[in-house]
Amino acid sequence: QVQLVESGGGLVQPGGSLRLSCAASGFTFRSYVMSWYRQAPGKERELVAMLGDGITNYADSVKGRFTISGDNAKNTVYLQMNSLKPEDTAVYYCNAKLWRPVWGQGTQVTVSS
Repeated sequence: QVQLVESGGGLVQPGGSLRLSCAASGFTFRSYVMSWYRQAPGKERELVAMLGDGITNYADSVKGRFTISGDNAKNTVYLQMNSLKPEDTAVYYCNAKLWRPVWGQGTQVTVSS
């Protein structure tokens, strides 16, 4: 079966950095559009970053601070998060757009002093 396994979440101070990993299995991620979403308490899930066909796109709120990338050899997608703000606090989910959407289990990112 296809699966996404996320890791790298945690507690960081404002201005800190964190790198999230999304390891894909059962499919080759480079053949599909890969995305990172996040959901804060009481809010809808929102698209943060997207990678497909060598092109990246970002939400305005994270542009210039976050970077999505992929390692073909490891079949893993990353989200590098720099200059973190308290409003970045959310559960972050990896998503693959296959014949059906595939979601990771989510990893908690908390930005607090």
